[in-house]
Amino acid sequence: MRVVLRILKLSVMILLFGGLVFSVWLTFIPPNGLLSATAYAAKMVCSNVFIAKREADAVIRTDVAFALPRIVKRLNVNVDTANQRVEATYHGLFAERYAQYEEGRGCTLASSDEVPHRAAPASLPGKSNALWPVGESAQLSDDKHLPAALNDPALQGPGMRAIVVVQDGRIIGETYGEGFNASTPLQGWSMTKTVNAALAGMAFKDGKLSLDRKNLFPQWAGDARADISVADLMAMTSGLKWSEDGDSPDPDGLENLAHDAAAFARDRPLVAPRGTKFNYSGGSSVLLARVWQNAVGADARAYPQERLFKPLGMTSAILEADPSGTFLGEAFLFANAHDWVRFGEFLRLNGEWNGAQLLPPGFVDYMRSPVPASDEGHGPVYGRGQLWLGPGQGFRLPADTFMLQGHLRQVIAIIPSRKLVILRMGLTREDIGYSVAKLLYAIVAACRSYE
Repeated sequence: MRVVLRILKLSVMILLFGGLVFSVWLTFIPPNGLLSATAYAAKMVCSNVFIAKREADAVIRTDVAFALPRIVKRLNVNVDTANQRVEATYHGLFAERYAQYEEGRGCTLASSDEVPHRAAPASLPGKSNALWPVGESAQLSDDKHLPAALNDPALQGPGMRAIVVVQDGRIIGETYGEGFNASTPLQGWSMTKTVNAALAGMAFKDGKLSLDRKNLFPQWAGDARADISVADLMAMTSGLKWSEDGDSPDPDGLENLAHDAAAFARDRPLVAPRGTKFNYSGGSSVLLARVWQNAVGADARAYPQERLFKPLGMTSAILEADPSGTFLGEAFLFANAHDWVRFGEFLRLNGEWNGAQLLPPGFVDYMRSPVPASDEGHGPVYGRGQLWLGPGQGFRLPADTFMLQGHLRQVIAIIPSRKLVILRMGLTREDIGYSVAKLLYAIVAACRSYE
């Protein structure tokens, strides 16, 4: 019996010591994966609570649980409404990460000792009852075919949050998921890339940047990366090492761990001669943002609002930045559905809005021009302005179809020949077989009667 008691006592001591060592490890050297998870939770809750005005519990149950299903129940997320700050920890003790909201600029990952900045609320224009795009009123179709397509659950897909159809400059159909409406800001994920490319285009128009500019960063001097051009970044043909695989460290490091996302992407090694290989890369988008910000200079922080969002009336749009001030042009633009389709309509109109040419003449055509290296045997899938080409992806849509696409089945399809812009946004798994193709086909078919 004494031997048994000693063994039990020793086992308990080993377990206690092991638990202590494990706790010390998590406290002082938490693994990157855990830090990335708590950072994601803090940032996602912060943006959706303070930008989208959603309830924190709903965001945790849906958006956070969707991305972190294995550990969401072990995460503690605390929202400090007074200081507009969110803290996320593992088991309430470990891997603490913070996200801080700033009016008009969204949420940024912050350290525990940073003093919250409490800016005065931004003054935004009031919403008009005029027809969209001047105001927010829709001119909905009374044809039964379009509403039938928009409200078909199989076409909507699981987790649908917004579908909006614009034809000839008017909203003719829209529907929203439970808990969402036309004024709810939604994260565009990689649709942000195309907006970021348009901002670079505005820097071209302002004479501050050019497609052929090279020697983009001093850190590239003296090696082959100095030959990478702005055009290479836009076309995703920089040759820099990058992986969009969710299991790789690159995306986590870029969005959730790196204080300076551009520096993280900038320091990737070159693995192919620039211009020769297509590699879809959030790192290229962040580098493009840093390049146009450097070119614009002191006005860069206000540039998206002043040059793009305000002229288009995108009053809900907020492009978030990393702690260093670099815009996260790969994924972090929040805007409501009406504002997202404003941007789509802007591209359909070749960069013109209210009679003003905001983008260089011909620039949207350049954005839509194919990247030959993106052809995997069925035609190029990607355009030179960080957008997708319908024919190369096999969509049975008019040949001039081009798209903004984002994680979790975000899409804006632009079909100039049909004067159509179609938006679908949601929280939809990408491994369940759902495709937006059938929705787009049904909408295009229903809209033929309006041509």
